[in-house]
Amino acid sequence: MNMPRKVAELHRAIAARLKAAGIDTAMLDGRLIICHVTGLSDVDLIARPQTPVCDEHVLVIEEMIDRRQAGEPVSRLIGCKQFFGRGFSVAPATLDPRPDTEVLVETGVRLLRGLRGDRPARVLDIGTGTGAIVISLLAEVVSASGVATDISDEALGVCRSNAIALGVDDRLETVCTNWADGVTGKFDLVVANPPYIASGEIAGLEANVRNYDPGLALDGGTDGLDAYRAIFSDAAGLMRTDGHMLVEFGQGQHEAVVQIAARDGLVLADGSAGLIRDLASIIRCAVFKVC
Repeated sequence: MNMPRKVAELHRAIAARLKAAGIDTAMLDGRLIICHVTGLSDVDLIARPQTPVCDEHVLVIEEMIDRRQAGEPVSRLIGCKQFFGRGFSVAPATLDPRPDTEVLVETGVRLLRGLRGDRPARVLDIGTGTGAIVISLLAEVVSASGVATDISDEALGVCRSNAIALGVDDRLETVCTNWADGVTGKFDLVVANPPYIASGEIAGLEANVRNYDPGLALDGGTDGLDAYRAIFSDAAGLMRTDGHMLVEFGQGQHEAVVQIAARDGLVLADGSAGLIRDLASIIRCAVFKVC
């Protein structure tokens, strides 16, 4: 394709091409790709519309547009996803952080800031992936420290890189393990966003999820709840007396998750107020405490 060489014209051409492919975020995706490849900023695109883009950069951009049209998420193209106001590196071994998960972080920040006493808060993030949850919590609550676990050492490498880039690496320990196996100590807040898609439903997911998010981060077993059974079995022993556990789950799964938690000695904190809704008013996560 004979793409324009001036940045504003190039942006418009990319957006038109992506829009024609049925991509709703065509303008945003085009901007993200151009900035990633050229090193220009958002401000540059507006203030310097006649900035030339070299042939080498145009070729790279054209390749990325082809991949985007084929369904690859823009976050995978540029290796970064925005979450809770910060940019997080992503990789094939990590799930893309989702906007829905921001309500879990907001709730976690509130719980940490509401702690009483002088001791610094401790957070455990089970199955951390990119580290988006625990890193966001530590960035917002600067007195807190954390432990992040994942079964994938590659994912933990991404988490460590994100922690360094966002300035919380001195307060975050990473542990390569299955869920919380071998983790010791007591925590004020235990958080988890485990896989919750039933195995039989994965083939029906949108292609941009099914083909690019790692299967380990999606597949929750026959009923989608295997991870919750494993995580809750250890949770009570990892929580301080006044601590909380905060988990995310899929639409319509909250009753089953509450039942699983109850079998392991955990109940909703503050009754039904422990069920937290996302921006679409879907019950997205729950706060638990030890009975």
